[in-house]
Amino acid sequence: MSQQTSLHQHRLPQHLLSAREAVMSYFRPMLNSFNLTEQQWRIMRLLDDRGDMEAGVIAGLACILPPSLTGILVRMEKTGLIHRSKDTVDTRRLIISLSAKGSELTRQILPVSARYYEQIEQHFGADKLEQLLTLLTELEQIPDPQQAD
Repeated sequence: MSQQTSLHQHRLPQHLLSAREAVMSYFRPMLNSFNLTEQQWRIMRLLDDRGDMEAGVIAGLACILPPSLTGILVRMEKTGLIHRSKDTVDTRRLIISLSAKGSELTRQILPVSARYYEQIEQHFGADKLEQLLTLLTELEQIPDPQQAD
């Protein structure tokens, strides 16, 4: 392995974080204007896309640690964005659903969000964006080193 390759490997996490910050610079002000955090929006999008979900599933898909998710869900319920209920079969499971207020807010935000995605695509290029998404999807599938046999 060359020294140049080694340097690039050590910078991968930093490049991913910097790229995320560049993308989120489009969305943060919009989310702030709706009094939402990034985590709350990720949860709302998941619920809007997939319907009611178990809290543990949300944690995994939204990349939120379960202890943090608990507090976020409590705050979202207090503001009327979601409903929390016990699973009817397994009462240890917490089922999360988007409330009418949460659904309405999602409907308000989606067109604004879509315009930002269009701006990013125009700046970056549709082909490059598609290639990037494909590569990131592949990168997400690399084996967990803690699960190696």
